[in-house]
Parts: sequence; C-alpha cells; structure tokens
Amino acid sequence: MGANTYLTERERGILEGATVGLAGAGGLGSNCAAHLVRAGVKKLVIADFDVVSESNLNRQFFFRDQIGQKKVEALAANLRRIEPELQLSLHDVRLSPENADWTFAGCAVIVEALDSADAKSMLLGSLLPMGKPIISASGIAGWGRSCEIRQRRIGKNLILIGDTASDIRNGLAPVSPRVGIAAAMQANAVVALLLGEAL
Repeated sequence: MGANTYLTERERGILEGATVGLAGAGGLGSNCAAHLVRAGVKKLVIADFDVVSESNLNRQFFFRDQIGQKKVEALAANLRRIEPELQLSLHDVRLSPENADWTFAGCAVIVEALDSADAKSMLLGSLLPMGKPIISASGIAGWGRSCEIRQRRIGKNLILIGDTASDIRNGLAPVSPRVGIAAAMQANAVVALLLGEAL
C-alpha cells in the first residue's frame, strides 16, 4: 500500500511497529482488521476457530468464493490484498482461559470481537490481568440508532464500544451498518491509543 502520506513519519513508525491482537474474525474482527491495515497497522495476531458461511456475508469482510474456508486464512488473504507486507500471526483456535493469555502476549492492544456474552466475559477475565488495553464491544445489533453506539472507558484498561443493550437474542439482526460502525470505532480507539491520544 505504500506509506500513508496523511500521517507523519513518527505516526507511521508507531502504527507499523505495534502488534494488535484480534480475538475473533467475524463481523467486528474482520472489519476492524481491515480498518487497522488501512490506517497503517502492519502486525496483527488474529484468533478464530470458525469457517466462513453464507450467513456471514451480510456483515463480514469475506466473499462468496471463500465460503467454507477458515476465517483466519480467508481474512489473511483479504488483508494482504490491501497490504501485501503484513506480518500476521494466525491462530485457528477457540479461545479459552488456557490459551488466551499466551495468544496475545506480544500485543500492545487487543480487540475483543467475540460473539457470545460468555466468550466476551472469559476473554476479559483472562486478559485484563495482563494490564494491556482491551477494546471490547457490546450492543451493536439491529439498525438505526447509530448515535447510541458510544465509547466508554471502564476502569484503566477497558474501552467498551456499543449501546450495551441491543442484542440478537432479543430478535434484532446483526447487520452490516451498525456492526461496521462499531468495528470502525474499535479500530479508531486502537489507533488513538497507539498514537498516545487520551480516550
């Protein structure tokens, strides 16, 4: 992709040198990863155990000819179409308390992009003690009400994106616009943290 001419040399160096972790490569994770790469991040650790399905195509950064492929591999191919020189560490695993900490040990910032409340809780419980910033999301289902998707700081190292209420369990569909807004806000928070802006 070449140097991002909209950034200073110092900013480019920070973004290119930082390793960002993505826990999940679905609607949030795949879109957040694309935003991060376009912003200048070149080192990603991506963990997801799932495969691309047709139902993912309404909101995730995958394509019809990738149905059936492992999400981490399909996402890596798509991200390399944006920036061929990426350094990607891919983990085709279901994250658990036994592997979450070492999977993301080398990351400066971690993006929580998991589907279920239990998985989110497990990840935060495993990673917050590491003292690294985590950008999480909750409440992004449905459509409209984009002004309700907000960024909140919870404690020292957790930033939460979402409205904290809308949920597919309440009959709301996960659709591209709101999922995309939240993923972009997660990426924006990562970039701001790496470049030293207070959130």
